[in-house]
Amino acid sequence: MQVIPLEIYEDLEELEPKTKSVILKLLKFLGETVRREDFLALKLEMENLTKAVAELAEAQKRTDEELKSLSKTVAELAEAQKRTDEELKSLSKTVAELAEAQKRTEKALAELAESHKKLVEEHRVTRTQLGGLAHTVGYFLENEAYKHLPKLLKRDFNLEVEGRLYRDYVEIGLERYEEVNILGRGRINGETVVILGEAKTQLKKEDVDKFLRKVQKLEKVYPGKKVLLVVTHQAAPQVRKYAMEKGLKVYFSYEFD
Repeated sequence: MQVIPLEIYEDLEELEPKTKSVILKLLKFLGETVRREDFLALKLEMENLTKAVAELAEAQKRTDEELKSLSKTVAELAEAQKRTDEELKSLSKTVAELAEAQKRTEKALAELAESHKKLVEEHRVTRTQLGGLAHTVGYFLENEAYKHLPKLLKRDFNLEVEGRLYRDYVEIGLERYEEVNILGRGRINGETVVILGEAKTQLKKEDVDKFLRKVQKLEKVYPGKKVLLVVTHQAAPQVRKYAMEKGLKVYFSYEFD
């Protein structure tokens, strides 16, 4: 067997044990037929192989670490998906509850609308009834005034009523009319006067103003001297004073005896 040169042996000593063992076995097998060039080439191949194995091992290590990290990521994603599923389940329940609540709300609103509709109708009927009652009371007050005013006008103005007092619609223009509660004619010391009056169950300041505007509209129909009066069941002192300042004579129903 050929003796291994010292420099080659020193090189072999630098190799890993397994690599060194393989090379020695190869040398023994090849014997003297192994040339220096072949040995060096074999050495280079072995070094490349060793380096490749080391790189493969390092790559495998990195792969294992990446797989470990990926496994952790997948586990986290699975947990996140689980939480998402639970949240979606909770959200679905909440949406269902909201839909049910909306349904109840719509039903309540429909019932409320129906109740409001009935209330409006009842209110309309009540207003109609009250309006009819107010007209009845107003007509009663006017009817009483027609009976008793001639005597009171005689007492306060020395006015002799000609004919009778009545209510009527007075035409003030084309298809335009004004309703007058108390209307008539009479004489004061031989002078003809027109009697214009308003009847209100409870006299208010705005009633006085409204009646005076009506008198202005009637001026063209009834020019000349007029006696203006209002008949009422009650009026506040300040309203009574206001009416007198505006030239109206106020009569109360309790004076009709």
